[in-house]
Amino acid sequence: MDNGIFIEMINGTQFKAKWARQFNPADREITVYVEGHREKKILNLARICCIRMAEPPYPDMEPGEMDPLQVIEIVSGKSYSVRTLKEHRDQYGFFAVPVDKDLSEKMVYFTNGCIRSRKSFMPVGKILENQGAVSREDLEKALSEQRRLRTMRVGEIISEDYQLEHNVIDEIITQAQQEGKAGKWLRVGDILVGAGLVTKEQVEAALASQKEGKKKKIGQLLVDRGLVTEEQVLAALATKFHLPFVDLATIDPDPKALSAFSSDLVMQLKVFPVADRGDYLEVATSRPTEASISDNLRFHTNRQIKLVTATPEQIQHAISRYYLSDDDMLRQLVDDLGKDDFQQVETREEAVKESDSGTIRLGNRILIDAYQQRASDIHLEPGGPGLPMGIRYRIDGICKTIHMLQPRFTKPLISRLKIMASLDIAEHRKPQSGKILLVIQGKRVEYRLEITPTVGGNEDAVLRVLTYSAPMTLDEIDLSPANLQKLKTIIAKPYGIVLCVGPTGSGKTTSLHAALAYINKPERKIWTVEDPVEIAQPGLRQVEIREKTGLTYMEALRSLLRADPDVVMIGEMRDRQAAHTAIETSLTGHLVFSTLHTNSAAETVTRLIEMGEEIFNLADTLLGVVAQRLARRLCRHCREAYHPSREEYDRLREYYGEKMFKVHGLPDYNEAFTLKRGRGCDECGDSGYRGRLAVHELMVCTEAVREAIKAGGAVRAIQEVAVAEGMRTLRMDGVEKILAGLTDLEQIRRVCL
Repeated sequence: MDNGIFIEMINGTQFKAKWARQFNPADREITVYVEGHREKKILNLARICCIRMAEPPYPDMEPGEMDPLQVIEIVSGKSYSVRTLKEHRDQYGFFAVPVDKDLSEKMVYFTNGCIRSRKSFMPVGKILENQGAVSREDLEKALSEQRRLRTMRVGEIISEDYQLEHNVIDEIITQAQQEGKAGKWLRVGDILVGAGLVTKEQVEAALASQKEGKKKKIGQLLVDRGLVTEEQVLAALATKFHLPFVDLATIDPDPKALSAFSSDLVMQLKVFPVADRGDYLEVATSRPTEASISDNLRFHTNRQIKLVTATPEQIQHAISRYYLSDDDMLRQLVDDLGKDDFQQVETREEAVKESDSGTIRLGNRILIDAYQQRASDIHLEPGGPGLPMGIRYRIDGICKTIHMLQPRFTKPLISRLKIMASLDIAEHRKPQSGKILLVIQGKRVEYRLEITPTVGGNEDAVLRVLTYSAPMTLDEIDLSPANLQKLKTIIAKPYGIVLCVGPTGSGKTTSLHAALAYINKPERKIWTVEDPVEIAQPGLRQVEIREKTGLTYMEALRSLLRADPDVVMIGEMRDRQAAHTAIETSLTGHLVFSTLHTNSAAETVTRLIEMGEEIFNLADTLLGVVAQRLARRLCRHCREAYHPSREEYDRLREYYGEKMFKVHGLPDYNEAFTLKRGRGCDECGDSGYRGRLAVHELMVCTEAVREAIKAGGAVRAIQEVAVAEGMRTLRMDGVEKILAGLTDLEQIRRVCL
């Protein structure tokens, strides 16, 4: 067996060799004896363009099924006519059988990163026909139109565009020839201009149309006729040039690949890096016919490039999302704001002097952009050395990567946020907390900043976005009609305690302020103690906690209890002492509202008992507990009705509880039964969801529930009694809102156990 091979390197070097070890692409290197040398030589596969082999590298290797004939051009500029082997491809390259008669070798291995272009001989129109995108008849009509455009004369174009009869044009040209006016260098257009039939500008437009028509591709003609979409043509071109077609909306780009390209380069070439494969970078383009794109990328990155294809819209969206680095990109992020629309509320005695630097504008614009996109939190997450910093927004409860910043912005941006929050920019080893106050378009916005040291000498920054807004009403917080009526009844009582429970960010404060707004009357003195005050209400006396100055929850509570309150709202029961004070306050004839971090209404009771509260006092003073969650709401603009399968209906019944599903009279499955789902539109970013929906569990302390509490019942026992008394659990309320077309089961299951 002849194991002679011919190797072509990236740098243009070519030499003969023999295998010293069996070839395995997964090794990412080859061991050979180079002709004229006695020692073995190890070559990195990433530095090789192709290996031509006299015999297959494996004794039992069968060519198998082969692709149609194609031309492969490597980065050195050399081209090969080959047929590639379908069964012999890997992530590093592929095998092919050459058809050039001048080549004596039987097989060639090409490395992925060294391919300048691959082109099959099958026309794009034929590919579209094979893929079922266009019929043979429509394709023939488009091809006929293409031939007509390529042979169309200027006179014919003028005749079509300006409604001139052919015989009139022919007569004028014939007359000019007879009079000797149609010389060798006189164009038809000049003759028509001289005859006064058209203007010089119209002739120039006809010449441009002729030039454009000659270059018009069959794919564009099919798109113009409405027979195929631009995406189908791009997919056909990807097939012709043997480039994978990818959906960037489903891909999380590799941070290493992102850091290999400047924003100027991706904007100029309209490409987007997808992955760093080690030996090469994978980059998406919407112009697979332009081989110069990969040449430019190789030159700027000094890396081998493998192209894939994606739509122009997806590439532009990805660039805007991940490349936020200079003023041009910042202008795309948000509209420029006037001086009256944005200002920082200084938190130091002396204002921090701000220079007109990109870092300052970048920090401001990220804060503004997050606010305008309705984000509740901003996460700044530095990468490792040389890697970009990710910026994620939490929108409607879901974290989304919005931007990837170049590494050079990481430390300056974190330092800028520290300055805005009056923190120590020289401290990098300890966590720090602060706040930034902005006025955006006349609205006060607070950002609670938390700096946390992370591995590699980095610091992560997380900002909670707090918008100072007017309170919602009870009718606006998504309570079911039954829960709404029950809550209005219990908060109208003169004393007792009402708790709102749930995880952080579940809307507890919003619900409590809605309840306070309902009872906020001139005859009632209402005090609140909050950290921070997120919602301002006229008529309420609101105290904001300031730990640094000694104004803690307990200090504030002791003070306001001597300030003649009727109603007290405690922002959060943070410890046993705060819980005990709240219970004692309600026992002394005050109506108390507060929040607690528990999972369900029944669990709240056992939690307070575990914190040392007297069972009988708790049972006597507790009016009710609202447990709640926030689920994503179906987009109002694109939600649509559909008939679910029986299996989907059964999952709803099981999730609700089959017994109570029937007891509560929920609908049976039939042909008229429908649910709703989000189709996706521009308003919701094609997600199908926009905004959030509150799901509630309201346990009213009836006599039966109080007896269950006094009996020291477990969570399950208290919940069973409450359900028997009319309570809907979080699951039940969620399913009822699914049936009402407000959300779907996936979102309810995400937030409810």
